[in-house]
Amino acid sequence: GPAFPAKTSLTAQVFQAQVVKFRRTGESARSEDDTASGEHEVQIEGVRVGLEAVELDDGAAVPKEFANPTDDTFMVEDAVEAIGFGKFQWKLSVLTGLAWMADAMEMMILSILAPQLHCEWRLPSWQVALLTSVVFVGMMSSSTLWGNISDQYGRKTGLKISVLWTLYYGILSAFAPVYSWILVLRGLVGFGIGGVPQSVTLYAEFLPMKARAKCILLIEVFWAIGTVFEVVLAVFVMPSLGWRWLLILSAVPLLLFAVLCFWLPESARYDVLSGNQEKAIATLKRIATENGAPMPLGKLIISRQEDRGKMRDLFTPHFRWTTLLLWFIWFSNAFSYYGLVLLTTELFQAGDVCSISSRKKAVEAKCSLACEYLSEEDYMDLLWTTLSEFPGVLVTLWIIDRLGRKKTMALCFVIFSFCSLLLFICVGRNVLTLLLFIARAFISGGFQAAYVYTPEVYPTATRALGLGTCSGMARVGALITPFIAQVMLESSVYLTLAVYSGCCLLAALASCFLPIETKGRGLQESSHREWGQEMVGRGMHGAGVTRSNSGSQE
Repeated sequence: GPAFPAKTSLTAQVFQAQVVKFRRTGESARSEDDTASGEHEVQIEGVRVGLEAVELDDGAAVPKEFANPTDDTFMVEDAVEAIGFGKFQWKLSVLTGLAWMADAMEMMILSILAPQLHCEWRLPSWQVALLTSVVFVGMMSSSTLWGNISDQYGRKTGLKISVLWTLYYGILSAFAPVYSWILVLRGLVGFGIGGVPQSVTLYAEFLPMKARAKCILLIEVFWAIGTVFEVVLAVFVMPSLGWRWLLILSAVPLLLFAVLCFWLPESARYDVLSGNQEKAIATLKRIATENGAPMPLGKLIISRQEDRGKMRDLFTPHFRWTTLLLWFIWFSNAFSYYGLVLLTTELFQAGDVCSISSRKKAVEAKCSLACEYLSEEDYMDLLWTTLSEFPGVLVTLWIIDRLGRKKTMALCFVIFSFCSLLLFICVGRNVLTLLLFIARAFISGGFQAAYVYTPEVYPTATRALGLGTCSGMARVGALITPFIAQVMLESSVYLTLAVYSGCCLLAALASCFLPIETKGRGLQESSHREWGQEMVGRGMHGAGVTRSNSGSQE
């Protein structure tokens, strides 16, 4: 062939034997020269002469013409990137959002139901706290199970069963005649809700890299809509129809999701990993048609067949620290978020922190079961603090791709801690509402960032299990929090606030110590790959060498 420089620009030059260059970041177990230059050349014989040279910036999406230069094999990651974001993903966003909205409503109902049953059934505060905790016991005991079901039988299967389960017991709990019945039925509702986070696993696996963080955060908007909708529903339903109707009407989004579920496709990544290439191809073709985008040419391949969803995979040397730190981050997130939700109704009923301290002595003298129903003013203030979830999502959306996932989580925790400490000052109702608004915005923002980071950091084989166990740890935090926010609050307001503040400062440190930053990384296909290596542009492979969006371990 003609003599020409071997080291040229990123894509093809106009020659008979073309050289396409791809740069890897991170260390590689290839030859010394490759490692030094961080670049790999691949000869492609007989490529059409006259291609234009195209410069790709770091992290830029590869044009569709180059999405699959070898025209023989491609991976799900390549197909998802080539097809891009379109009509299909918008529909999927709404559907996943409905599941998320239902989850939020089932959670928000707890802070409204607690004061109501406390008065109606004359319950002591530990029984009120237990009513909330039992939901989280159910979630905690089931989230790893749902993760396993999703990894073994498919994301769609796990999600459908969990949604139908939650719907059934959610409606049934509205008919509970006595305290023990509602305790059992709400526990079973919690068991079903444990599977709802799997909707994020399914959703993330259909998103191109550039859109992933923004889209997962948009799904969190549905969480915010769910919490606000629940409070609005309570304002209208509670005074006239009572809490039983509130429980029934709160199941409406779940009912919608159950009806629309037949449209939902199974994850193509899951199908490929299960060896079901034809089904994966059919799903990808359906998305391409719906989005009006071309499919990559060639045969769909998988980097490596491997066992799915084994607990030990979360504790391999690469992921051990990540898993442990993430568990603590999720624990703190849920502990503080749900603690704040429950504290809000307690603080509003009292007026402010100082009123709780002074009111306590008067209440003890009168009756240990004294209670107050939520007033209209309480509901309106609850609505204002709940609306803070929208700016929380928007702030996170704005900073997550600028600061990165780790710094975003750390920042959210620090601001929440600061606001919690400011509650020590005796402030009026308006300032109290403002502080609770800011704290709620940032702790929900931290939750969103964790939801973006976790599916990105784990490979396909353990993604659902990784998210499931993190979700399980979150439930442990949520399980403990009613006893702090409702029981400990009766003995010391300041100690209660200090516990939340201290926990979040530790979580901010844990976020900084996470070993992997996933900003700008593709979703990993295989856990048998070095996590530090990512392709800039698209992955390549020579004859008989499988390719992945992460470098291979020799």
